[in-house]
Amino acid sequence: MTPASRIAVVTGASSGIGAATARQLAEAGYRVVLTARRKDRIEALAEELTKAGHSAVAYQLDVTDRTAVDEFATAFQTIGVLVNNAGGALGADPVATGDPADWRTMYETNVIGTLNLTQALLPKLVAGGDGVIVVVSSTAGHGTYEGGGGYVAAKHGAHVLAETLRLEIVGQPVRVIEIAPGMVRTEEFALTRFGGDEAKAAKVYEGVAEPLSADDVAETITWAVTRPSHVNVDLLVLRPRAQASNTKVHRER
Repeated sequence: MTPASRIAVVTGASSGIGAATARQLAEAGYRVVLTARRKDRIEALAEELTKAGHSAVAYQLDVTDRTAVDEFATAFQTIGVLVNNAGGALGADPVATGDPADWRTMYETNVIGTLNLTQALLPKLVAGGDGVIVVVSSTAGHGTYEGGGGYVAAKHGAHVLAETLRLEIVGQPVRVIEIAPGMVRTEEFALTRFGGDEAKAAKVYEGVAEPLSADDVAETITWAVTRPSHVNVDLLVLRPRAQASNTKVHRER
């Protein structure tokens, strides 16, 4: 890897898939730049990685704040990898009663946040001569399910952003990779979605012997990023064996 391609920016790196991806990219030899709103979390992770002999730095950032994102981008002349992981779901109400504020927040984080980072860092990725943009979407971006309208709409937006960008920058030295995980059990995703209701969060995974873990997704992201420069993984859908679709899950009783 060139010096530029060794730098990997990971958004939403304070927990879950983002934190796991930062660890695995660091182990693969990248200098990881950890971004998230929770400064204490990413500073602790940067310290953990540094103590393990890796190169890591924390930068507090809200991906929906374009001014802050543009300021962040000035820290780099070139970078090699951008992992757009910041996102999340809020609520599981039907369209008829869904909270527009939740829908707006999900769109701002999952789509506009990805747009902000991509626009701000794309010139740096091109300048590096061998860039990679990863969009962590979801199987929700490829199929609908009841009670998921707002999140599904946002993840469809993230999918279309990745697909369109790939068309628009073909010929540039940047790959655009979309990783679309299905059921992943992390410490916060479902809990956040249901406003801290532990019973509702637990029910998501009830009877499912082995949902995906954050490490499973991170390993997949790292594998896709580290393919040879001429190999682009356009879209990789990742599900646990027990999940055939967004609405078909085998649950052991």
